[in-house]
Amino acid sequence: MSDKKEKNNLKKKLVYNYRLVISSEENWEEKISLRLNRLNVFVGVIIMSGFLIFATIVLISFTGLKEYIPGYESSTLRRNVQNNAFKVDSLVSIIESNQLYINNMAMILSGEFESIDQKNDSLTIAIKNNANTADLKGIDFSTSKEDSIFRVQVEVEDRYNVFDSKPHKDIILVAPISGSITAGYNVDKKHFATDIAVTKGTPVVAVADGTVIFSEWTSETGNVVIVDHGRNLISVCKHNSSSTVQQGDFVESGQVIAISGTSGEYSTGPHLHFELWYNGYPVDPTNFIDFEL
Repeated sequence: MSDKKEKNNLKKKLVYNYRLVISSEENWEEKISLRLNRLNVFVGVIIMSGFLIFATIVLISFTGLKEYIPGYESSTLRRNVQNNAFKVDSLVSIIESNQLYINNMAMILSGEFESIDQKNDSLTIAIKNNANTADLKGIDFSTSKEDSIFRVQVEVEDRYNVFDSKPHKDIILVAPISGSITAGYNVDKKHFATDIAVTKGTPVVAVADGTVIFSEWTSETGNVVIVDHGRNLISVCKHNSSSTVQQGDFVESGQVIAISGTSGEYSTGPHLHFELWYNGYPVDPTNFIDFEL
């Protein structure tokens, strides 16, 4: 009986009305008057608290205010981290490619190579017999007026061509110099080149079109000229008395790039030490070039 009476008293307290009056301090004039009870106030506080919590969650989730919360990851920072990760991955790939290129160049310059891949089925190099290179001085390699006009027309047409229409042509190699072969390509002796005995001062020509990637003097091999002919093909000429081209020069097939001699500690007399590299591996030059007179 007493429990029922207490419940009735609690219910009366919750619904018992109170009057909230806001009046002027000067003349006690009533400004605002509200009828309240404990239940209305409780419900109102719960609704207001829920609204504030919901509004706070919305502001934090869909505005930049969340970046000011300790421990929360900034979206800008996240994008920067992703971009930096992509850049680092690209830089690593470039560094690895450059390192592989440098290692191949170091092997070419030093002449040291332990493993050889002789599979060159994907490369077709036509053999072209070359006459005495000394006679090249008497040949006029200048282009005619008709050739110049045709070249301009082709360049204008290709300038607006969005597709790469250049066909893959076979590389035609000419002999860099003509003479007697004194030492051939020998894997067992680690002689990855062909030595051609010539008279000192004989011109050395480019075996094909390409870009000079090295033209310096070394103590062991003297004046060295290395030409990149594209399609992973590189030619090397060592023991020259002098070079007529510089690094970065573009040379055409048959163009004089050096003068033969006997420079360098490894040289035993006037000759040309000629190497041919494909895909980072040395190949036998005599399989593609006829050096004999």
